[in-house]
Amino acid sequence: MSIPRNEYPRPQLVRTKWVNLNGEWDFAFDDQNIGLSEKWFHKNTSFDKKIIVPFAYQTELSGIHDPSFHDIVWYAREFTVPKDWQGQRIILHFGAVDYRAWVYINGQYAGSHEGGHVSFSLDITNQLTWGVEKVVVRVEDPSTDETIPRGKQSWVEKSASIWYTRTTGIWQTVWLEPVSSTNISKLGLTPDIDHGDIIVELEISGEFVNKKAEIEINFKGKRVASDTIEIFEPYNKRSIHLYNRKIFRTSFHHIGWNWSPENPNLFDIKISLKDNENQQILDVVDSYFGMRKVHIENGMVYLNNKPYYQKLVLDQGYWPQGLLTAPTDNDFKRDIELALGMGFNGCRKHQKVEDPRFLYWADHLGFLVWGECPAFPSYSEDAVARLTKEWIEIIERDYNHPSIIAWVPGNESWGVPFIKANKQQQHHSLALYHLIHSLDQTRLVISNDGWELTKTDICAIHNYNHGSKDETAKYEDFKESLSTKEDLLCSKPSGRGIYADGFDYQGEPIILTEFGGIGFKVGEDNGWGYTSVKNSEEFVADYRRVMEAVYASKALHGFCYTQLTDVEQEINGLLTFNREPKCDLTRIKEINDIWHTNIVKL
Repeated sequence: MSIPRNEYPRPQLVRTKWVNLNGEWDFAFDDQNIGLSEKWFHKNTSFDKKIIVPFAYQTELSGIHDPSFHDIVWYAREFTVPKDWQGQRIILHFGAVDYRAWVYINGQYAGSHEGGHVSFSLDITNQLTWGVEKVVVRVEDPSTDETIPRGKQSWVEKSASIWYTRTTGIWQTVWLEPVSSTNISKLGLTPDIDHGDIIVELEISGEFVNKKAEIEINFKGKRVASDTIEIFEPYNKRSIHLYNRKIFRTSFHHIGWNWSPENPNLFDIKISLKDNENQQILDVVDSYFGMRKVHIENGMVYLNNKPYYQKLVLDQGYWPQGLLTAPTDNDFKRDIELALGMGFNGCRKHQKVEDPRFLYWADHLGFLVWGECPAFPSYSEDAVARLTKEWIEIIERDYNHPSIIAWVPGNESWGVPFIKANKQQQHHSLALYHLIHSLDQTRLVISNDGWELTKTDICAIHNYNHGSKDETAKYEDFKESLSTKEDLLCSKPSGRGIYADGFDYQGEPIILTEFGGIGFKVGEDNGWGYTSVKNSEEFVADYRRVMEAVYASKALHGFCYTQLTDVEQEINGLLTFNREPKCDLTRIKEINDIWHTNIVKL
């Protein structure tokens, strides 16, 4: 049996040695919560089911395919560590486990993690026997707890409306890696295109005295820079200039060195950590980066110091057989290629922290990404703490990906229903906005995508009020509501104002970040859309009609169409849930490309 999802799972920090632990694991439901008292974590415990990791038990690909609620589940499998790894620290990595995880190695507690959407790692060296090892994982995923970040995962058993089948437990790759006791534990790469520099930040774990880091940077196979950092403390920072006249004999700005959807140029970087005394290599990591800059100016988004019109598509990242987990790595690539083929230049990854492999393909194919974390449904102090913790971990994991140009910490006042006037909920929104900027100065932050915005870098508006083709008056109102800056800022498309009380427009770019959602049933699929059509010709015509209203606006500086694919009962995608086109996709591209010739330049 082949190992599912066997690609290297951490593309921004690559080491050559690793072991994939995906595949068949033992599995059990613990509906009575007796596993701890009965010590199911012991090495000789056996479970009554089998599951295919990294697919959640609710999915078809897991081999279980049970959508009912089971709030506590257990996993177990045996493994062996390669003998030539002895003498090194052995790290056990989990791509993502929803929602709380406790990990045991050979019956001994190794560590825990809370947060269902990002990676965590444990040093399991001291628990190993160097024979046949056993890992046991206990997971809690409270089905109806509305204070945990859950996004679109339904808190009732049957999915309905905009809420989908839940994901419980391991849903991204599990893997092992050996590292030296002195190793590179963190790598930050910050581009500065105005000076032609890449700012490299290294954190060193272990004994750092009398060590050095040798850095080599290549662009399209050519060495462009190298440097050596003498290590005197755990945290190290160096700005490395990339422009080298001897190699390029011209400015980078004239040969297309920056990263963009049109030219997704990437630099390769290798860092070797060495002992100064004996020149022993302690650690080697490979990564990559893109030289790109995002900022706002004159009411527009600028990419690499030029105004850039964003043509995004809402992407929720669900698959019929794997739910939140893509069946294969190629599924990530294909989704991006389909979107690019329709004339979109990016996506808003909606209510999901996506697998780093998606971001890898976005970086390499040239696809902008707005990153978003699932919201909690109900406000509480615990909910605030949980969401804040996840955002810190999200930014740490995904900071180096050039494709990500914006973070979206809030959506349509989810979890903060009284933000219009409630000062506590407004402070929460402001706190996330400033926290994210304090961690990441290279990207934009949208405080509450849709309406009731507080402090924000983009005025992001949702409006599905385009009506059907026969509702001409409704369509004209929709078109007028987008027409000018004044019309957009005065609109209340869902009965809510664009800004919360005490906040107003400060000149930020205005983007229509949700609209469309034209429903079209293909085959036996049943469901809903914001409007509906009966065939592919009507589908293309209605898409054109809606986009003509967007392109007629004198104030919009981009859009995000809902949505890329159908998801369960939502049949309002440009593609079916199985990624089958609902029409000739070149016709969608023709409509999206109208912007190049007809849109009013801001």
